Amino acid sequence: MNTLSRLTGAAYGTHLADQIALVAVPLVAVLAFDASPQLIGVLVACQSSAHLVGSIPFGILVDQVRLRRLMMASALLLFVGAAVATASALFGAVAGFGASIALAGFGTVLFSLTALSIVPRVADSVSIASANAAIEMPRALCSFAVPLTVGLAISGVPAWAIFATALLGAGLSLICTISLPEFEATPKTTLPVLTRILDGGRYVIGHSLLLPISLCSIFWNLAFSALIAALVPVIQTVYRFDPGVFGIALAAFGSGAFAGTSLARRIADKIPPKHALLFGPGSSAGAAACLLLIGEGTPTAALYISFFVLGFGPSMWLIAQNSVRQLVSPPEMLGRINAVIQTAIYGVRPLGAVLGGLIAGTFGPQSALAFVIASFAASFAVSLLSGLRRVESYASLERPTAYC
Repeated sequence: MNTLSRLTGAAYGTHLADQIALVAVPLVAVLAFDASPQLIGVLVACQSSAHLVGSIPFGILVDQVRLRRLMMASALLLFVGAAVATASALFGAVAGFGASIALAGFGTVLFSLTALSIVPRVADSVSIASANAAIEMPRALCSFAVPLTVGLAISGVPAWAIFATALLGAGLSLICTISLPEFEATPKTTLPVLTRILDGGRYVIGHSLLLPISLCSIFWNLAFSALIAALVPVIQTVYRFDPGVFGIALAAFGSGAFAGTSLARRIADKIPPKHALLFGPGSSAGAAACLLLIGEGTPTAALYISFFVLGFGPSMWLIAQNSVRQLVSPPEMLGRINAVIQTAIYGVRPLGAVLGGLIAGTFGPQSALAFVIASFAASFAVSLLSGLRRVESYASLERPTAYC
């Protein structure tokens, strides 16, 4: 088994556990703890806070510590978090459950940042896109399969058993990361922590490709978070669909992400990256615009198709932009650069959710849809008007050896 196969196996275990937590936390909160809406919000925040709190410090570690050690640490965090979550659900310890969910979330964040720094070490510019697609496939598959499975199983199995399955995923990740080879250590730096963080931010802001990638991601995540927050009111008051359609729409999104990742794995190294970098945000804007055409009496398939496209195009874009990031970033700064971008992305998600709910509640659900479409359009405009439209090949992107 080669390094990429081991990394992919670890990704399957990590994303299985992470997706179970993402889907099951609100359900288990009700079934195991009889939680109020306020407590459910707190428990969900425990998981999502890991991205905001952990990205920057973990990005610094990725640039300074041996990557194999960090991968094992990520799997251990995930394993311990899943184990404590299982026990907490079994014995009704809500405080332990919240803490364990946060701990597991930190494991996922550390895994993602470390994996992004390992891929450029095991793949050249010709094969880097297909390598990124390989480790992205587990996330896409789990985002489709886990919501469906948990939704079907949650009423028939004990709440703790759901997280016992997450524990198995964490165990798989641990086994695969232990078998990873050692990677050459990045030279140590004596620069203050704040200086290193600011260096990463300045590099992103000053780069002709990294800045539009960041802005495109920010607008896209702002739009998608607002859409998720406003979707249930839209489904109930505008479309007049059954509320359960919401879950099926998310499954359609996951199936689109799986299909897009599968296709990218086959063709990413054969087509100019600019096609994926434009198609992802462009298809999102088109799919969102179609949501305004749905009304009472429209078949629910129209909503599912729109969400399928929302998963399909951006999954291809994600693989392309990850590859660009890895190739244009100095190796000694890759962890910090990825951490800066990830923090911006996850930082805007709560804002998008708040805006989506506020606009829907104040001006009506259709106004929220208009905001979503405008934000997706802004994401596409950034790609269309930037250097991303001129990236003809990954081989044309020079991989820096130092930051200057």
